[in-house]
Amino acid sequence: MSRLRLWRGFVLLLAGIYFAVPLGASVLFSVDNPMTKTWSLRAYTQLLGAPGFTDSLRLSLELAVVTVAILLLLLVPAMVATRLGAPKLRPVLELICSIPLVVPVVALTTGIIGVLRWGPDYLSNTPLFQTILAIQNPTFPVVLVIAYVLMALPFAYRSIDAGLGAVDVKTLVEAARSCGASFPRAVFSVVVPNLRTALLNASALTVALVLGEYTTASILGFTPFTVWIAANGKNDGQMSVAVSILSLMIVWIVLLLISAAGRERGRKSAAS
Repeated sequence: MSRLRLWRGFVLLLAGIYFAVPLGASVLFSVDNPMTKTWSLRAYTQLLGAPGFTDSLRLSLELAVVTVAILLLLLVPAMVATRLGAPKLRPVLELICSIPLVVPVVALTTGIIGVLRWGPDYLSNTPLFQTILAIQNPTFPVVLVIAYVLMALPFAYRSIDAGLGAVDVKTLVEAARSCGASFPRAVFSVVVPNLRTALLNASALTVALVLGEYTTASILGFTPFTVWIAANGKNDGQMSVAVSILSLMIVWIVLLLISAAGRERGRKSAAS
């Protein structure tokens, strides 16, 4: 047992060094001032004060929240229903949710562009034209939400499926129904709380994907946080590194908040 702990600690130490050394070197480079031989936060202050920083960050967070909400509302009822009433459809649902893994992001984006271009050309006199224009509103591009839902679908499915596999969904629903609860109430009041960890994992993976996605947003011409930091970090090497570090810190903070919210809710449920 002591050898196992020693080996585990050694592996964790190597992993920590592997990640910490490049990150530390990047931080030192971003605050180093070779002219005065001192440290300076110039890159970070200029970055935080640059026009568009707040708007792009807010847009990315809004896209992440809406994507998570839509993804969970689509997946949870469908996966619970297949486990309870149509278990033979589980492989079909799994196949559908896994398809985005084999479709390159560029190909997906190209397909979206083709659909958006096809609409105005052939349906200019129908209400669908206004819908196509509305989902491309730069203030909140719904088309990006659609793309992000598709991209995050395989990861969220795997996380929720693992959570459902650890819970006896049928017994929980039957027990709730025997107590007088309707089927929707049994699902959302009994099953969903037991999937808290799986839902949080799915949400965290989705948030990380949305906050880090660049290709689709850039090709479609929108400016969420990743596109903004790429555009504002090209002219200055230190600012470019500061942009990367700041982006990484924001993703970490968001994920830590999600994890902390899950633990706090779990403690409240255990106390009650």
